[in-house]
Amino acid sequence: MNAVLPRRRSPAWNLANCLTYGRLVAVPVMVALLFYPDSTTARSVAFVVFVVAAVTDYLDGYVARTYQQSSALGRMLDPIADKLLVAACLLMLAADHTITGPSVWAAVVILCREVLVSGLREYLAELKVGVPVSRIAKWKTTVQLIALGFLVAGPAGEIILPGTQAIGLALLWLAAALTIWTGWDYMRAGIRHVINDPR
Repeated sequence: MNAVLPRRRSPAWNLANCLTYGRLVAVPVMVALLFYPDSTTARSVAFVVFVVAAVTDYLDGYVARTYQQSSALGRMLDPIADKLLVAACLLMLAADHTITGPSVWAAVVILCREVLVSGLREYLAELKVGVPVSRIAKWKTTVQLIALGFLVAGPAGEIILPGTQAIGLALLWLAAALTIWTGWDYMRAGIRHVINDPR
């Protein structure tokens, strides 16, 4: 009689990847909640969802490294989930005038940098060239997420902490400055490969 071997769980459903899936699911939820900018309840729930999604951004990488759950699928989806969450929040916050006036430029800089770096990474991947994440880039991500957290809280946050939106906008400008810095670092690291492409 043949022994029945235990079924191996697909690596696509390991904990690290599931945390990333959760962040992807959070994107349409955030968009739906931010459709009601004047609702204190909707903004409060949006803030909680955003904080949970931001925490998973740290946790999925930690789990993948600690429990050897790194996978090609996870490496592909993780930056996609991050960029979708940030882009969706920036667009919705600009649409409801939480981000307005000159601060829209900070949001534009952040979005343009994300597109630029994504394109550069995709091109360099064809050349089998990796672009490591710098410490400044990690700080940029942290400041960016904190800024968005304040802005997503919006009017609901003002009830608990007056000046919530002003703090969020100030941090958004700081994130934009770090975005320009790190964007230039990525371009400088990758441009020589682009120029010297043997093809």
